[in-house]
Amino acid sequence: MNDNQKSLILNSSTQYPLPQGVKLSYGTAGFRADASILESTVFRVGILAALRSLKTQALTGLMITASHNKVNDNGVKIADPSGGMLTQEWEPFADAISNSPTPQHLVQLIDEFVKKENIRFDGARSAEILLGRDTRPSGESLLEAAKQGVYSIVGATATDMGILTTPQLHWMVRARNKGMKATELDYFEQLSSSFRCLVDLTPNQIKMNKTDDKLVVDGANGVGGEKLEVLKKMLNSMVIEVRNSGKEGGVLNEGVGADYVQKEKVVPQGFYLKDVGIRCASLDGDADRLVYFSVQSNNASNIDLVDGDKILSLFALFIKEQLSILKMEGGDHVDENYEARLGVVQTAYANGASTDYLKQLGLEVVFTPTGVKYLHEKAAEYDIGIYFEANGHGTILFSEGFLSWLDARNNELSSKSKGSEQQKAALRLLAVSNLINQAVGDALSGLLLVEAILQYKGWSIHNWSELYHDLPSRQLKVKVVDRTAVVTANAETVVVRPPLIQEAINVEVAKYPRGRSFIRPSGTEDVIRIYAEASIQEAADSLANSVAKLADQFLGFGNSG
Repeated sequence: MNDNQKSLILNSSTQYPLPQGVKLSYGTAGFRADASILESTVFRVGILAALRSLKTQALTGLMITASHNKVNDNGVKIADPSGGMLTQEWEPFADAISNSPTPQHLVQLIDEFVKKENIRFDGARSAEILLGRDTRPSGESLLEAAKQGVYSIVGATATDMGILTTPQLHWMVRARNKGMKATELDYFEQLSSSFRCLVDLTPNQIKMNKTDDKLVVDGANGVGGEKLEVLKKMLNSMVIEVRNSGKEGGVLNEGVGADYVQKEKVVPQGFYLKDVGIRCASLDGDADRLVYFSVQSNNASNIDLVDGDKILSLFALFIKEQLSILKMEGGDHVDENYEARLGVVQTAYANGASTDYLKQLGLEVVFTPTGVKYLHEKAAEYDIGIYFEANGHGTILFSEGFLSWLDARNNELSSKSKGSEQQKAALRLLAVSNLINQAVGDALSGLLLVEAILQYKGWSIHNWSELYHDLPSRQLKVKVVDRTAVVTANAETVVVRPPLIQEAINVEVAKYPRGRSFIRPSGTEDVIRIYAEASIQEAADSLANSVAKLADQFLGFGNSG
């Protein structure tokens, strides 16, 4: 960096001093904390986004959100040029600059990193960043801090895309870097037109009954509710009622939202006994998570939860069916023996019943450590990779090679057997690839895909829920002296250090029918997380408690005696 660039960063960073005693770490969710201490961090992430754009010679994104956290929190994360999350290689640098104590130290860190990464300030294009924020009141001032960070890099431009869902911003970055139009209207049009295409390809004989016509959506009093209000006007074939849109005076993520519904397994505010039998869904605060539920007739607060595992199972079942239809026809056609590799990616937190169901379908199921970045990376290795966490975050990835084969196959079928079942299957898969957000988990695009598939199969939420029955499970956490003492392998399902604890866990697991348990260190606090499941709830609870005692004996403060 030249002296002019250094002094620009130095001068602007003095406006955003680091608060005393604050130490933040860039994780899957970027940086998150109470909004009142975040200005300096967001300013520095603005610099980071500009450097990332210079390094890749492509557009990047910066999103200000704290997703399902309480309204007083906020956060910031970067969208890489692919539309995915910031590359893991840059996370240590993100940590270093966000915690840099003085402007002088910050400039020195950036200068060293620029040299190491060989980032050029006189490249073919200057840095370009798209900015977005959710509905939190703190978003506006933090957005200003982000802009100042971007502008402290010579020639960098920041375009404020306004209030968005997190997946919208990621979609826009991906689309722009593919040379496509990427306004919010373009996003809505792509979703609505591919949804209509899928619905038009529903077999004629399938009809939904009247109660299944309607969908009621909990918008978490966040950005997703207001965006769905816009989107539903473009979907003339669907009746959607949005509650908790944020306009009725409710508080963001308080007693509402996908995270609350999935963890507590109770109805969100604004849902009642009169909703029994109606299909309901819940978005989280920035609309990157989605779960479905139905209100139980015997108790308005209890729900039948349809979580991310069941969303994944529905998507996998549908895609497998379409691939089977495509293969039905013999004869001379494009690469007849093309075998699309379909892979399903889960973490150890996926309910064992969902894994069994997917394997019974004959699908390839693989596991990764917890964290969307690991799931996304693994899913990208397949022609079609589907991943979902139980919390409702996930998506479907299609390889470029498979999409060009599918396009060619569709064109060929169109000329030889237009309107055949095979051609419809090709069109459905192409529509899915346009409807689902391939950059990141997206509650709005996921919701439309669920709706299209339920229509295609003529299923109620009850039919869908009955695909399999979850094994009862329990999650606990145990405070420990040092969480880094635990080292795991096999996608976090086996403890390799400290020695002997895994053998002790195995002994406990063997006591219960369909027992399964694992421990893993938290990524954010000095606790060990325990997961246990078994054939009945009492057994899952008992297994979780036994394993928690072991964790305490081996790693904790010995409180369990």
